[in-house]
Amino acid sequence: MTILSPNFRISEFEASQTASRLGIVNKIPPELMESARRTARGLEEIRTLLGVPIIITSGYRNIHVNRALKSKDSSQHCKGEAADFVAPRFGGPRQIVDAIAQSEIAFDELILECPPNGWVHVSFVKYKPRHEVLVIDADGTRPLYGE
Repeated sequence: MTILSPNFRISEFEASQTASRLGIVNKIPPELMESARRTARGLEEIRTLLGVPIIITSGYRNIHVNRALKSKDSSQHCKGEAADFVAPRFGGPRQIVDAIAQSEIAFDELILECPPNGWVHVSFVKYKPRHEVLVIDADGTRPLYGE
């Protein structure tokens, strides 16, 4: 079992129902392993903040998986920099986003996706995290807290 951090395995980051369904191999390439480990470290911080385990629903996506999901080629998932997750023992996605946004965690993007019952997207970059908090729903993408 190869680990990225104390609580996250590489297999969790590579798991994809879409890849399985379409027969796509979705392995993190060696050159993106540093980014995946940085993302796992950020998820460890979130896990500590929330005080409960978090469940990754989508981590690394190669370009084929990403396109099958109709996501942009520039997605941070393709760079090993992002993960989507839920933490039902903590609360709903909005509660999770609010807790992370109010913390000192140095995330790049934090997105409330498909509220109220969706998931949380978070990304971590090597330099200059934007600390951007967004919502994506039927009305599009916009700042969660207004600007």
